[in-house]
Amino acid sequence: MTRHNIPLGRILGIPVGLDLSWFLIFGLLTWMLAVGYFPGRFKGWSGVEYWVIGAISAAMVFVCVLLHELGHSLVAMRDRVAGGRITLFIFGGVSEITAEPPSALAEFWIAIAGPVVSLLLALLFYQARFFAVGYSPILALAEYLALLNFVLALFNLIPGFPLDGGRVLRAVIWGATKNFRRATMMAANTGRFFGYAMIFLGLWMLLSGSVFNGIWIAFIGWFLESAAASQIQQTMVKGLLVGHKVSEVMTRDFPSLPGETPIAEVVEKHVLAGGRRSFVVSQLGRPAGLLTLSGIRQVPRDKWATTTAEQAMIPFASVVTIQAGAELWTALEKMGRDGVNQLPVVEGGAMVGMLSRDDVVDYLRVLQQLSA
Repeated sequence: MTRHNIPLGRILGIPVGLDLSWFLIFGLLTWMLAVGYFPGRFKGWSGVEYWVIGAISAAMVFVCVLLHELGHSLVAMRDRVAGGRITLFIFGGVSEITAEPPSALAEFWIAIAGPVVSLLLALLFYQARFFAVGYSPILALAEYLALLNFVLALFNLIPGFPLDGGRVLRAVIWGATKNFRRATMMAANTGRFFGYAMIFLGLWMLLSGSVFNGIWIAFIGWFLESAAASQIQQTMVKGLLVGHKVSEVMTRDFPSLPGETPIAEVVEKHVLAGGRRSFVVSQLGRPAGLLTLSGIRQVPRDKWATTTAEQAMIPFASVVTIQAGAELWTALEKMGRDGVNQLPVVEGGAMVGMLSRDDVVDYLRVLQQLSA
């Protein structure tokens, strides 16, 4: 779990989480529906009915988004592509696909699955309207969700990465050129174009008097442009790191401390004086665990003198490691996915080095200078 993510459980083995930003958009959407959309569309309800249907509709929006993201994840699982958690947040949701699709066709079906689910939901709720004619709140809910899912599908089909339409575009270009990197760059640049277009549209609406809608559209455009720019940077970094192994960058002279060393001594002699950020803790001459700055911070400062490195370390059996022959890009992805800044490097069951995020960044600078 990340710091801002609340785990909700698993669906078909897929972890589902709720980002704290979801509560902001849930409250805002409930308010908009209760005081604006439903009173303007359906007259004569009580104030309580407007707020209750508004809250139910806002909650159902995220149920629909969850089903949309499950569509991506389930097709990815079918194509044997590793999938991570689904997170619901301020812009809707995101399904973390933690590996690249094996082919352009697999990428196409994974990308299109979400909009297809949304279109099916739109059709389902549209048909449900005919069974709710006698009770206007249920009719209103079905009508709104039908429209919402239709708009969600259309918006996601905009051909700009990282939207689903951008991934469809990447699949088509990938299939035509047989070059995944070029396809990603073209789809991401298209995403930046649409992001800037939405920013300008939002500013124009803002100056025209539609303040809230203008700000919201500009904000979505900014998010889209930022995500696309991030994808371009990631693709460039990956292009530099392709073919380079962990063994080329890792530090073989990694610091080791006896397990009985007090935390106060570690901080004074090794962290502050030596600038070290992580340490292998040894017992009987063999690695027993990993002590990091994060682990040190979890120990109250007044107990540093009486707490040993062994007591504050992460046992080696629980430490995330990387093979010496692994791709450097794979190691960087692993650091990001697991939220760590260093990885012990193992080979043949023994620890042979330490790889830190700083090591990778320094190596990247060298590669950039050589390729300039």
